[in-house]
Amino acid sequence: MASTTIQVPRETRDHLAELAKERGMSIGQLVEALAAEQPTAAQRAERLAADRQVARQVIGLDVSDEEFDQAPDILGNIYKIAADKVRAARGNAA
Repeated sequence: MASTTIQVPRETRDHLAELAKERGMSIGQLVEALAAEQPTAAQRAERLAADRQVARQVIGLDVSDEEFDQAPDILGNIYKIAADKVRAARGNAA
């Protein structure tokens, strides 16, 4: 595999070196692992399309992308409810 040089500030290089050392890998391996964790816009769009196709198959309806886009953010609402409950519980514990 061909390699290349990436220029970063010295502090960033030192930080990456420390992280890599803690994980028992080289800086190059660490950067590769970090990059693999961050999908590109095209990869996210591909994943979204695949997830929507699975949802269509599971519910047995041909739901358009526009209908998916207009659907409520259920997971976001669940997170909001959970956060509200945690804040309320902290308020009651004080």
